[in-house]
Amino acid sequence: MTEIVTLLSTGQIEQNPENPRLIFHEDELETLRQSISKQGILVPLTVYQEGKKYIILDGERRWRCSLRLGLASVPVIVQPKPDRMTNLMMMFAIHNARRDWDPLPTAIKLEQLEKEFKRRHGHTPTETELCGIASLPRGEVRRLKKLLALPNYYRQELLQELEKPRSQQTLTVDHVIETTAGVEALEKRSVITSDEVEPLRQAIIQKFRSKIIDNTVAPRKLANLARAVEREEVTVAAARKSVLKLQTKPNYTIQNVYEETVEQADLEHSVDQLANRLMLKLEELTERDVALSTKTVDVLTRLTRAISRHA
Repeated sequence: MTEIVTLLSTGQIEQNPENPRLIFHEDELETLRQSISKQGILVPLTVYQEGKKYIILDGERRWRCSLRLGLASVPVIVQPKPDRMTNLMMMFAIHNARRDWDPLPTAIKLEQLEKEFKRRHGHTPTETELCGIASLPRGEVRRLKKLLALPNYYRQELLQELEKPRSQQTLTVDHVIETTAGVEALEKRSVITSDEVEPLRQAIIQKFRSKIIDNTVAPRKLANLARAVEREEVTVAAARKSVLKLQTKPNYTIQNVYEETVEQADLEHSVDQLANRLMLKLEELTERDVALSTKTVDVLTRLTRAISRHA
């Protein structure tokens, strides 16, 4: 069946309140605006009628550009009005492949979709059901769930950050997610207490803002430290002493923590292995009643002095 394209006044059209995309950066709309000003709208908007208004299902960027360009009308395809859950599902299905979607607004809409599903079916959707109705892969749903688990003030802070042009944003969703995972790993291994989780997370996030830490995945080294503690390669006391410096020392970084703990433990482990090998060789020479050369004795003497300095 051929869909009928008609012209509607731009003033008759309104944005969809269920659209997970809440942020439209002006600099990113400029290219589309230039294209529309030269060629017009090549792909019609998809809308449904709500009283005297028409609500956008697909094409909000085109509509916003048309308003800025002062276009009197735009081409549209009118679809039947969906119920709220279907509307949410259509929004996800239409936009799920678009890479420029911001994850936090998407997470907020996913939460609403989950609540609508529960209202209709009487139970919270399973992860598989949620993936299906949101047209999202399992990994993305889990990532969005991590965002929803953040304290509300982080959501507000990230939404404010999203209002800025991308070049001016200093804090991203990934900064907060990575930091949260690293800090929680330390808590799980009793390196920090539950009361210390939030102050440490805030300290790391502030260092992302100030560019003291500039590697988004740097907090993963905190998880590496937590695993080293679990394997008893680093003591809880040593890990804790170094980690808490992140809060008290302005220029202290996660890399500094890693060097003081995991890398140092790796170095000490290497020295242990070398020392054991040396002992075995010396015992072998003793068993064979081999006299050490002057050169070897000199090396061992210097080694003894070095051990004394570190003892």
